[in-house]
Amino acid sequence: MSPVRRCSRTACGRPAVATLTYVYADSTAVLGPLATYAEPHCYDLCAEHSERLTAPRGWEVVRLADGSAPARPSGDDLEALANAVREAARPQERAAEAGGKGARGADPMEVGRRGHLRVLRSPES
Repeated sequence: MSPVRRCSRTACGRPAVATLTYVYADSTAVLGPLATYAEPHCYDLCAEHSERLTAPRGWEVVRLADGSAPARPSGDDLEALANAVREAARPQERAAEAGGKGARGADPMEVGRRGHLRVLRSPES
């Protein structure tokens, strides 16, 4: 078992959770998940110091998402999910619209639809 890496900040003994790297050519500080290996030009930071990180004036801070933490859904994601649920709850309306004359892409073999799944009429009937 490898030893726990500690925060690089002076007098801080908390466990490191993120790694800070500077890209001097782009004036960018990149804060990402804890690197697999300790690198000499990277700084490991604890949760408190990674949250309070600021960069020099004129520099940009890029915070990379930790892949192990679940991503929080955005408002757009939640709205799209609600719209999909509403659409799936109205299969009769959609079937009537699709089955009407002049409907674009209406398949005469299609009896019903639910999301991306289609119910097709048997060729014998």
